[in-house]
Amino acid sequence: MKAFLLAAGSGTRLKPLTDSIPKCLLPINGKPLLEYWICLCELHGITEVLLNVHHLPEMVKEFIESRRWPIQIHLFFENELLGSAGTILANAEFVRQEKCFAVLYADNLTNADLAAMRQFHLRHNSLLTMGLFRAERPEQCGIAELGPENLIMDFVEKPLRPKSNLANAGIYWASPRILDFFPDRPVSDIGFDVLPRLIGKMHGYPITEYLLDIGTLDNYRKAQMDILSFRFPGDSSC
Repeated sequence: MKAFLLAAGSGTRLKPLTDSIPKCLLPINGKPLLEYWICLCELHGITEVLLNVHHLPEMVKEFIESRRWPIQIHLFFENELLGSAGTILANAEFVRQEKCFAVLYADNLTNADLAAMRQFHLRHNSLLTMGLFRAERPEQCGIAELGPENLIMDFVEKPLRPKSNLANAGIYWASPRILDFFPDRPVSDIGFDVLPRLIGKMHGYPITEYLLDIGTLDNYRKAQMDILSFRFPGDSSC
């Protein structure tokens, strides 16, 4: 099984920490966030990952090459950021022959059950399954409305007047068929450019495990405390 692990963001909300270290390598309880992701993928049967890089890419490359990992990792350097959908489109051949593949936003710290979510995705034969969580501030998130059998009947990125608090977790399982719904341009975003085209064709999967976007200094500090209370793949090694 394959996954895109999206880690190219510059982490501007985490400055000054990200002035000298890429966001995906920020340590949580002494381990880089990226290591938790690699261990999570391995635990749930993902064998091959494409990791996009942009900010301080040599540091990421050095980290990946510093040890032998249990999964195969391909680095994809973006001189100019392509956006989440642009990265996938530029590497469409990586997953075109897969039954399904994962798209994972490396901004998050999570112990989500990716294998259970994949089974849900396959049972529903969906174009895309979106991981969902209950947001405290839904106006800052992509918000979904669910219909029968968890079919997503509406999705709005950062709505002024949210109709629910079911927020996009940045964790997806997708069929290669979604490539037909990508805009034909090199730079594009999943939330703004792809998901609105999939309304009525994708499903929502509520994530009950721990999930936190560490993209702000407050949340990064929270992650340092939470890591002591929850069990994560990579707590020891993977």
